[in-house]
Amino acid sequence: MDFPLSIWDISLLFAFTAIVLLITSALLTTYHGKVNLKINRKRLTNSGLLFSSLFLVTVAMKIAAIILNI
Repeated sequence: MDFPLSIWDISLLFAFTAIVLLITSALLTTYHGKVNLKINRKRLTNSGLLFSSLFLVTVAMKIAAIILNI
């Protein structure tokens, strides 16, 4: 039984998640108005960078697969 997601799908998921998290952390202001929702901007940025690095790892895997003809 094969895994339903390929490395291409996972790479796209990581890229989309990283972009959303990094844009959200960049647009987030320190003043949220009257909403009592506290968002840790540093944690949001770090998670965006983590997903970006996971995306780069999957890209490196795809490049290695192309070079090694796997």
